[in-house]
Amino acid sequence: MNLKKLENKELLILGIGREGADSFAFFRKIFPKKTLAIADQKTLSTLDDSLKKTLEKDKNIKLILGKNYLAYLKNYDVIVKSPGIKYENIKKFLKKGALVTSQTQLFFENCPAKIIGITGTKGKSTTSSLIYHILKTNKFRAYLLGNIEVPSLSFLLKIKKKDHIVYELSSHQLQFLEKSPNLAIFLNIYPEHLDYYQSFKQYFQAKANIARYQKKADYFIFNPKFSLIKNLAQKSKAKKILIDSKKIKKIINQNKFLEKITHPDNLSAVFETAKILKISLEKTIKGLKSFKPLEHRLEFVGQYQKIKFYDDSIATIPEATIFALDSLGESVETLIAGGFDRGIEFTKISKKIPKTKIKNLILFPSSGQKIWAGIPIEQKKKLNRFFVNDMASAIKIAFEKTSPNKICLLSCASPSFGIFKNFKERGDQFKKFVKQYGS
Repeated sequence: MNLKKLENKELLILGIGREGADSFAFFRKIFPKKTLAIADQKTLSTLDDSLKKTLEKDKNIKLILGKNYLAYLKNYDVIVKSPGIKYENIKKFLKKGALVTSQTQLFFENCPAKIIGITGTKGKSTTSSLIYHILKTNKFRAYLLGNIEVPSLSFLLKIKKKDHIVYELSSHQLQFLEKSPNLAIFLNIYPEHLDYYQSFKQYFQAKANIARYQKKADYFIFNPKFSLIKNLAQKSKAKKILIDSKKIKKIINQNKFLEKITHPDNLSAVFETAKILKISLEKTIKGLKSFKPLEHRLEFVGQYQKIKFYDDSIATIPEATIFALDSLGESVETLIAGGFDRGIEFTKISKKIPKTKIKNLILFPSSGQKIWAGIPIEQKKKLNRFFVNDMASAIKIAFEKTSPNKICLLSCASPSFGIFKNFKERGDQFKKFVKQYGS
């Protein structure tokens, strides 16, 4: 939708988190006198102080806050919905003919620049950051936006046609998207967010929008290891390029520092993107040398009391933890795992643990019990198992049980919710108590 068409519409921003606040700031700039509505189950007192002051000062705003906020949706023509709010939860409250859109949809429809979109269950933040870093080191005017926690709408006011947009896309941002990026990257697909989607199929269908609306002049970089993604590629009109970790292994062998950056599949996507943008192999490798890994992604915290500690709190599915174990090898002696149970299978990680040199298994509820239950009885005898309810207890046990020169790895194979606010808080607590007990 052209943004000018919104000027005479009754407009409501649904959700006042980071993205909702950015949407409000954007619409206030382009419509300085228009009455804007914001609806959220939060109350004014629970909002960030700076945001609260901004909203209180605004004379042309209608705040709809508290338990009954959805009942007012029927009064609005256009709803700009935040990604985490389920459409199923709001549709019965909508006015007939109302348009439900999102910040991502509005950005894609009105962005003058080329968009590089990246999705996948795991690895999309690092891959997006790597591509952005290579663009910047090669003097491209570029922006890194989206699920990487940088809301996009406000950037529309300064983006030019020749710019390059690197946009990390979650399934929630993709779910109702009706325009695909010019260069789409689909890294992988595993069962995830099954508390939000009705099925794995529905989760994949949301992700599939990254390529569904591409044109012949576009590019689709995809991972053929996943049959769903491969089938999606076969239907795509775009120029198709395979993610090929075998092809990239030669480059990794010649540049050993690449092993510690990310999974070979993700690196393959990065190198293929650089090639499309006519950045030479030499310049791509040079750019990657100065890349600093993101927090909570196989992050080396330090060596304390001769024990090496790694924070991989981002690992919210078993496959991510398995990758971490494979990357760090036989030095991992203590694994801290478990967390919120979204109803996914833990068979893979339960089978993987006995094949490693892990001696100590420290487990959070409630998926920790499932991981332990899946390990064969004979293999359980070789493990020291500890169930804990907080990070301080986990780290205390880790220092007591881990041998000198071995690794303690936080890689939970599960989301953080329940004990922790999010994966960042989980990782931050891990680092905090490691340093506290280590000193």
